[in-house]
Amino acid sequence: MRQDIEVLVVEDDPTVLTVVSDYLRRRGYSVTGISDGGAARETLRTARPDVLILDRMLPGVSGDELCRQVRLDSPHTPVIMLTVLDAVEERIDGLEHGADDYLSKPFALRELQLRVDALVRRARGQHVSPSAFTLGPFRVNPTQRRISVDGDEVALTTREYELLLFLLQNPGRVLSRDDILREVWGWTFGEPSTVTVHVRRLREKIEPEPRFPRYLLTEWGRGYRFTVEEAA
Repeated sequence: MRQDIEVLVVEDDPTVLTVVSDYLRRRGYSVTGISDGGAARETLRTARPDVLILDRMLPGVSGDELCRQVRLDSPHTPVIMLTVLDAVEERIDGLEHGADDYLSKPFALRELQLRVDALVRRARGQHVSPSAFTLGPFRVNPTQRRISVDGDEVALTTREYELLLFLLQNPGRVLSRDDILREVWGWTFGEPSTVTVHVRRLREKIEPEPRFPRYLLTEWGRGYRFTVEEAA
C-alpha cells in the first residue's frame, strides 16, 4: 500500500514542489513538501522518510549538504536528486554526495513515481536473497540488509548495498556497466558514469587501499569483476 510510503520533497521552485507533491498524493503517497534547505535540515533531524526527493539548488542549505547530512544520520534512506542540467558532471556531483538516483529537469512525473517505487522496494528488502551467506571476509544478512567485512559492518546506502550484494552473488564474473545498470538500477539504458561513481564509493568503504583494490577489480574495456582470491 502506498499510503505507508512517506516521501519528503525538498524543492524551492513552488510550481515544481506543488506539481510533484500533488501528483504523488493523488497516487496514495504520504507527502511532505519543503521549499527551504534550512527548514529541511531541521525536519531531517527527526524525520525518517521512506524516500527523499531533493533539489540540488536550494536557498539556505544546498541539496548537496542535505544529502551529506542524510548519509551521516540515516545511511539507508533512499535519495533521488533533482538536477537542472542534463550534464554528466551534474549527475556525478549528485551521486558523489550520496544520492541513490537522479532525474534531470524537466522530468516525467510517472518516471519519478516509478523510481520512488523501485527504491522503496529495494530498501524494504522485497528482492533479496532469502538466507545469509559468507564469501571470504564478507558476511551478508539479507533480512537485515547488512553486510560486514571481517566482522565490521559496512555503512551502505540503499544503492551501495544493492550493488555490493549483486557483486557478491556473482563472484569472478566480469560484469559490464550495462549489466550493473540493468540488474541493480533496473534501467535498460543509462549513464555509465552512474556505475563508475558508485564503484568508487564502494571501494572507499570495503577496500583496505581503495587506490589498489583487492576485491572489486576493473577489467579494462569490459567492466568489473568481484573476487576474494587476490585477498587470500
